[in-house]
Amino acid sequence: MHLSWPQPARLALLFALLWAAYVLLWTPGPFSLRLLGLYPKKLGSRIVGWAATRTLPASWRGPLLGRFADHYGINLAEAEHPLSDYPSLQALFTRRLRAGLRPQAAVAPGFVNSPVDGRLIASGRLEAGQAIQAKGLPYRVTELLKHDPAAGRFEGGHFLTLYLSPRDYHRIHVPVQGQVSAVSRVEGELWPVNEASTGHVPRLYERNRRATWTALGTGPCEGLEVAAVLVGATHVGGVVLDARWLGGRTLPLDGGLAVDHLPCTAGEDLGTFEFGSTVVLLIGGPRAADWTPLRTDGEVKMGQRLGAYR
Repeated sequence: MHLSWPQPARLALLFALLWAAYVLLWTPGPFSLRLLGLYPKKLGSRIVGWAATRTLPASWRGPLLGRFADHYGINLAEAEHPLSDYPSLQALFTRRLRAGLRPQAAVAPGFVNSPVDGRLIASGRLEAGQAIQAKGLPYRVTELLKHDPAAGRFEGGHFLTLYLSPRDYHRIHVPVQGQVSAVSRVEGELWPVNEASTGHVPRLYERNRRATWTALGTGPCEGLEVAAVLVGATHVGGVVLDARWLGGRTLPLDGGLAVDHLPCTAGEDLGTFEFGSTVVLLIGGPRAADWTPLRTDGEVKMGQRLGAYR
């Protein structure tokens, strides 16, 4: 039997095929990344997020979650609870660690401690309004901090980019002693944030979904201002700021909220990644020129010192 498609449907199919050919043949980067350009990343992330929150039968948790942990190298000995106590994959990903495993580095003038377990993959000065995503790929700080009308004040400061892999602990913690001044969220795209993407997708961090938390340093951190930008990725649509910083309000899908200088202490809960992604720290303030990074690459643990006044 011959089927005849309406003209609009044939035109839509032709357009889709031409677009697929363009993405696959002329988009720069690895073939896997070009193929991902055709994948419905937001819908896929929503489906994966839904599946990850489904409660597993108790008898399945050990085999399924254990196999997942083995595959990615998750250190279950550090988890707060035994594996059988986690009802879903998402619960395992957002697990807390056993008390005392990540002590904060000793207080020092101008200290900034790592907010996460992860890998420091990029760092440097903020110059001409730009930070570096990867060699040859800058991005704009004013776009990264989309809902901060005075983002240019971080000029001359520092940026540090921390990548979280699936095996890492996925809670984010306060990196300084200070007062929280603002939070925001940007409803962006959901490209993966890995070596292939950071090296080939221009302005990746300013394009992806993200949330921002900003604090003014006090006490030993006086003279600094720190913005922590939590960047989402494919299958990491959940970028959640701790409810404490919202004061009972709802964070807009694409907008910001002023925070009435709530005090914060290094190591407190800042937010959570539902799966894994990247945190970009921006360090500015009147004493940013006196601040020196102590680490510029490599593995870090939450609470380890990233830099301080020289």
